[in-house]
Amino acid sequence: MTDATIEPPRVAVQAAIFSVRAGADHDELMIPLVRRTREPFLDQWALPGGWLGAEEGLEAAAGRTLAETTGLAPSWLEQLYTFDNTDRSPATRVVSVVYWALLRSDLVEAQRAAAGSPENVEWFPVESLPDLAFDHRPIVDYAVWRLRNKAGYSRIAAALLPDEFTLAELRGVYETVLGKRLDPSNFRRLLEGSEALVPTEVFRTGPHRPARVFRYNADVDLADLGPL
Repeated sequence: MTDATIEPPRVAVQAAIFSVRAGADHDELMIPLVRRTREPFLDQWALPGGWLGAEEGLEAAAGRTLAETTGLAPSWLEQLYTFDNTDRSPATRVVSVVYWALLRSDLVEAQRAAAGSPENVEWFPVESLPDLAFDHRPIVDYAVWRLRNKAGYSRIAAALLPDEFTLAELRGVYETVLGKRLDPSNFRRLLEGSEALVPTEVFRTGPHRPARVFRYNADVDLADLGPL
């Protein structure tokens, strides 16, 4: 016999947003966190999110709560996983549907400038996160694992780049996401020999010889190339 006094679980949505930001020595994979303003876990960092509205779809709720808590509006959201352990919250049972997103660094700055960055939001490198509230640390770890696995066989890292880029910029993003070095010659040979990239007539000058600028061919999937 069930106890009629037990409250049903509440449904929340959270989001893990990734961006590549320039660090002191190298580019870093970053994620925004929100400092909690109430108990439980007052003043601890957590993933942005909020409660699912009664008349709201999950993806709509993810977008709304992101905008409310961080001022960010990623153009792409994908459902990551549902976390439903019974002891996730000390106050009441909470089922969290977690989304993940990628956001270009230039769009991060543009959106923050337009909407104003809330004082309790800060970006952290995924390799040096603070203590997180609830079970949000394993959630972030799972999101990073999924991102790195998917980046090896898809064009997902393109969402971290402007529409046009050099091969060195593209390789740099993949190295940051994957957390490992890629051989420049092999990387260039793999992509230049495919139809995944479309060369433009633009070149960028730098300390070395001018670098051609490319854009993605929307009709070709990087999955056709095999793992990077």
